[in-house]
Amino acid sequence: MLYWALVFFVVAIVAAVFGFGGIASASAGIAQILFFVFLVLFLGALIMRAVRS
Repeated sequence: MLYWALVFFVVAIVAAVFGFGGIASASAGIAQILFFVFLVLFLGALIMRAVRS
């Protein structure tokens, strides 16, 4: 999932460089959402591992 967040981030940067504001904004928003989902899942996995030990 982190891979897809990075892909959308790169798409947003490329679109911003070429002046496509709408596409850049949408890609950045998707990347941000995927990053936070990944972060929550990662923290959940860490907590579950700590509880199981």
